[in-house]
Amino acid sequence: MEEMLNFTKEEYYTNREISWIGFNDRVLGEARDKNNPLFERIKFLSITASNLDEFFMIRVASLKDMVHAKYTKKDISGLTASQQLEQINKKTHELVSTQYSTYNRSLLPLLKQNGLHVLSEHEQLNEEQAKYADKFFKENVYPVLTPMAVDSSRPFPLIRNKSLNIGALLSKKNKKEEFEFATVQVPSVLDRIVLLPSKKDEGKTIILLEEIIERNIQKLFLNYNVVCAHPYRIMRNADLTIDEDEAADLLKEIQKQLKKRQWGEVIRLEVEDKIDKRLLKVLRKELEIRDEDIYKINGPLDLTFLMKMYGMQGFETWKMPEYIPRPVPEIQPGDDVFQQIRKGDILLHHPYQSFNPVVDFVRQASMDKDVLAIKQTLYRVSGNSPIIAALAQAAENGKQVSVLVELKARFDEQNNIVWAKMLEKAGCHVIYGLVGLKTHSKITLVVRKEEDGIRRYVHLGTGNYNDNTAKIYTDLGLLTCSAAIGEDATAAFNMLSGYSEPLSWNKLSVAPLWLKKRFLRMIQRETENAKQGKKAHIIAKANSICDSSIIAALYEASSAGVKIELIIRGICSLKVGIPGISDNIEVRSIVGNFLEHARIFYFYNDGQEEIYLGSADWMPRNLERRVEIMFPVEDDKLKKKVIHILKVQLKDNVKAHILQPDGTYQKLDKRGKQLINAQEVFCLEADEIVESEETLSNDRVFVPSEHHDI
Repeated sequence: MEEMLNFTKEEYYTNREISWIGFNDRVLGEARDKNNPLFERIKFLSITASNLDEFFMIRVASLKDMVHAKYTKKDISGLTASQQLEQINKKTHELVSTQYSTYNRSLLPLLKQNGLHVLSEHEQLNEEQAKYADKFFKENVYPVLTPMAVDSSRPFPLIRNKSLNIGALLSKKNKKEEFEFATVQVPSVLDRIVLLPSKKDEGKTIILLEEIIERNIQKLFLNYNVVCAHPYRIMRNADLTIDEDEAADLLKEIQKQLKKRQWGEVIRLEVEDKIDKRLLKVLRKELEIRDEDIYKINGPLDLTFLMKMYGMQGFETWKMPEYIPRPVPEIQPGDDVFQQIRKGDILLHHPYQSFNPVVDFVRQASMDKDVLAIKQTLYRVSGNSPIIAALAQAAENGKQVSVLVELKARFDEQNNIVWAKMLEKAGCHVIYGLVGLKTHSKITLVVRKEEDGIRRYVHLGTGNYNDNTAKIYTDLGLLTCSAAIGEDATAAFNMLSGYSEPLSWNKLSVAPLWLKKRFLRMIQRETENAKQGKKAHIIAKANSICDSSIIAALYEASSAGVKIELIIRGICSLKVGIPGISDNIEVRSIVGNFLEHARIFYFYNDGQEEIYLGSADWMPRNLERRVEIMFPVEDDKLKKKVIHILKVQLKDNVKAHILQPDGTYQKLDKRGKQLINAQEVFCLEADEIVESEETLSNDRVFVPSEHHDI
């Protein structure tokens, strides 16, 4: 009798937070990679800093809440919240140490060699620069500053989340042994990077604003001696806690909670490593922070300023050439979008292909006399969104416009509130999502009156309706007028705006009620085929996988002989190489110039290959607590295109990192091999520079043949 395997053992799973730190470490690897242009390395280092901020404000904050609530339930890897925090602390301190050794030892000397001198301390200013800095302080900085002293009549001020501050210890001129604390916020309204005068042949010289303030801090406290002054920065719990059942008006409740985000519990303190011990003691006491949550930094606090440095003019040679998305062959500028969609489904591949057809789809609908209604979900949109403008115009033109604006889109809440109010003023019907669920699906429905009756046009995507991020996130979209998908789209919007749950779906699979079961059924089908000796194969591309049911199903499939290839950019709680459990599973993470964001799911299905795209990752939040949509790609020509995308990514040996049985990721050995950078391949293909089977002469990139067996 066949022994029943247990696929849910804790040792078979990796903690999601530790896996995420591993992902940020891979991003940091791009900053350390000498093959990348210098300014691209700076950009990647900045991204690791911004990633870490969000990780602390949300994930670490959530774990701290669990500890405070004495919540002791273990995660899928067998760790309690306090054990996770312990491991996170150790790993993050290591990551931060690597960030700053990369900055100090590698990037700063290279910047200097290439004409950009970054002065780390104000003591490094020469006489001319010192005069300029002091004048700059007097004229531009001093009027903006608000120094705040702390004494018996002035309590310790509320320090804003993520703000950069300078703390100082002061002594009265006649009482040198008594110290008082004072603080001043480095104003975010001023540029943090200050360009200093330098000789023509010396390139550019810059210094950070906090160094100029520190140099002139005595001018803020004229009746005191400044004993010491050092920058510090805090991170607060920024996770919004909204009881939607109790919130009479979700819009007002979120606006109220957004203000609280500035004053949540302090969960991380960053200080200079040379900070005066007496000053640190004051900060530790007043901010009520533990030693393990204090990060002593060898360099400037908050490396996100490097993104501003990346944007400086005059260093284009050390950057990747800006990629301009290419036109979509099926929809040329000026084409009637609806006429083109009627000819057949259209697959969009961003950012290699332009996002303009999606914008034009909504824009043309807003002006088309035959369009009766437009319905759309919005999760994250750009600051000056042409889609928002088109929706407002459609309402003003008398169309029936319904827009679901997800107010709970993390860190875009304020932005989305502004859009929601604007759309309402224009006459759109605005829905604020479903109680208890985030609406993360990307869908637009246009209802049009035509000669042969009503026709529904639908856009479905894996990414947001954001024309800016569509230039840097890799995503897929589908434009279709399939009657079956049109019916499903109508049902989906009725479910979002009312309470009607359809009895069945034609083509779409929707979370949180149906999608997870669908995935498990399809994985099980491959498992059964493998048990019957048939070829069985699953390929999945997603941002993250940490759903225990999905992972257990994949383990069962692997143990039955199903070949499983996963392209997972970020969190991966699944382990590879467990004998008899996951030895048929390969996991790769691609970290490149664009952010890998598309979700693609391939099932061999005994030769009747099925391809699905969607907005959901394999995470509990996506499958159980969000409205997500997965849709099939059924046109044979388009299926081949998607399979080709998967093939190329599975052959990437430049930007791919392969998950090892010990949980680490390693880049592939490229010696003697043709280099395949998937993102470069797609750029070249979109540009039609090479045919799909041509090998480039310089061996920088290889375009795999379509005829290789998947």
